[in-house]
Amino acid sequence: MADLAVVFHWAPAHMDGLGLEELMDWRERARVRVETDGK
Repeated sequence: MADLAVVFHWAPAHMDGLGLEELMDWRERARVRVETDGK
């Protein structure tokens, strides 16, 4: 949840209604968004 808060600027209240699967999906989106290509 911290990753989502940092990347998407979401407060914990915004994530309260999400299920585990949705949280995992959004966490992956956050990872992809901030991932560097190694250059």
